Amino acid sequence: MLILAVSTALAACGDADKATTAGSTTPAPTSAAPSAVATSAAATPASSPAAGAATDKQLCEAVKKASDEMRTEMVKVATTGDASAADFKKILTGLEQKVTTVASTGDGKLADALRTFAAEAAKAAAAADPATAADNPAFEKAGKDVNAACKAAGVSVNL
Repeated sequence: MLILAVSTALAACGDADKATTAGSTTPAPTSAAPSAVATSAAATPASSPAAGAATDKQLCEAVKKASDEMRTEMVKVATTGDASAADFKKILTGLEQKVTTVASTGDGKLADALRTFAAEAAKAAAAADPATAADNPAFEKAGKDVNAACKAAGVSVNL
């Protein structure tokens, strides 16, 4: 159960470079006034890029890629024998940092769900027993919220 909880948590890591280099496909306005209008209009839909914000699909793809990378790291730790609290702290801290970075590149409900998930990862990492702390309903719910938002964006992520 512990490995499942941490594996689930690790699935939320993101690749910020991918999310930030994708950029906005909206052409640059020719004057300052339309720029303000275009930015606020683009910010309204959750899946539309606004002022360089990554789309939900881009966020989810970044989360999925990093999830695969972190699962690999988790397997390494789990197969070495006795995984220590320090090992889990390192993994959860890395998870929190990557998810926070991915979330900072987007707007809307998915970015909010990623921030919530990152906060839960940070709480677990700060605990005396990070692996046990990661096995809690709030962390599980945060992962399910990200999964649901990504599914709506057309990307299957399993946190």
